[in-house]
Amino acid sequence: MVKIRMRRTGCKNHATYRIVAADERSPRDGKFLEILGWYDTAMKENNFKLDLERVDDWLKRGAKPSTTVASLIRRARNPELKPHHARKAKKADKKA
Repeated sequence: MVKIRMRRTGCKNHATYRIVAADERSPRDGKFLEILGWYDTAMKENNFKLDLERVDDWLKRGAKPSTTVASLIRRARNPELKPHHARKAKKADKKA
């Protein structure tokens, strides 16, 4: 089965990720079928890019995205959505 997940790249204290389609049996940084985008944790705004056409093609073929990649796909389709951690912080501010 194919999974759409993140593959770690970058330096020791500066992780960046490639979003890839890979066989679920392959290791995290192992063989992959196709690069679908990237995600940079250090950037504040516009910290990821996805090729939604290719993602949709893999989803039609039965690929399952990881939870993090699924949230990135939702954010790519609807740019007004904030990241999950930003929504939690906003709710905490309202309670206080």
